[in-house]
Amino acid sequence: MSSKLPTVVSLGELLRASPAPQPCLVEPGLLPPQGILFCGGEPKIGKSILVTNLALALAAGSSRTGFQVPAPRRVLICQFELPTEQFAVRLAQMRQPLGEGADANLFIDTRAAGHLLSTPQGLNHFLAAAQTAAAEVIVLDPLYSTHDQDENDTRAMAALCQTLLRLRDASKAALIVIHHLRKSVSRYEVGSAFRGSGALNAVGDSYVLLARPSADPHVVELRFQFRYAAARQPKLLSLDPKTLWFSSVGDVQVEARSRRKVEGSDVEQALAALGNQAGYCDLRARIMTAAECSKRTAQIAIAEAFQAQRIIRDNGLYRIPIEFAAGSRRPQNPSRGSAGPEG
Repeated sequence: MSSKLPTVVSLGELLRASPAPQPCLVEPGLLPPQGILFCGGEPKIGKSILVTNLALALAAGSSRTGFQVPAPRRVLICQFELPTEQFAVRLAQMRQPLGEGADANLFIDTRAAGHLLSTPQGLNHFLAAAQTAAAEVIVLDPLYSTHDQDENDTRAMAALCQTLLRLRDASKAALIVIHHLRKSVSRYEVGSAFRGSGALNAVGDSYVLLARPSADPHVVELRFQFRYAAARQPKLLSLDPKTLWFSSVGDVQVEARSRRKVEGSDVEQALAALGNQAGYCDLRARIMTAAECSKRTAQIAIAEAFQAQRIIRDNGLYRIPIEFAAGSRRPQNPSRGSAGPEG
């Protein structure tokens, strides 16, 4: 519809044209047309199995794993974790409940290994593979195997994300990208939990984070963050080890997030847990994990604890003053100096 409209239109003209958004490839709101979905979680939690489930469901037009797939789609899988022969065994096991439903629409790039999106030659390889498959969805599993950039470097990650956009735009396909998380993630983080999240948040449309809610190794909790779709409750999935398919167990009822202010004692406890010596980022991450609070809340708590001299900074590291750790009375007029908290 948008390609048929003039470059500039009035509101009246736009509404008379009645442009309607295209339905998502996976509902509700999980994968928009030509959208980018990031899927992450701790190692060995089942990210690749879940994404392969989605790929097969998309190829077969089958609504499984608790999501709706309105129509069959042509899917290209570029995976770097398993040799092709082992991946074929996994696919054969997953295929049994579907029969031949996905056979004509699911494609595997058997030569993905060694090609990097961060190089022109590598990008051309993936574009050629997508063209051969006439792919509507491309799976990249995992992202770190597709590049040689420093994921702690904001510029490098921003450049990589631009490459993802070029792959999406040139192929006109949606992307499902498996990516790993930062080391310390709080209970309520989703999109910001991914490594290089500052850059990823600029390109992703949907984020799914897998977490382990119990000791049962076959049950995972999915947490969601959408750019365009309505927010939704976390979902529990259970893995059948015989078929390697996840199935929905139901939504998770999330309790209201505590609004308790993070106190100076919380900062001291976080420092004590780190051996009473830590850099700013490590201390902040520990507070976020222990108090299940946002980055901003942790930063404010560190600043207030520093101003109250509950903690001090020495050679760039924070620690609890010896006299406070021993229970001595705090000084009445602390000298705050200029070495306040960073960030």
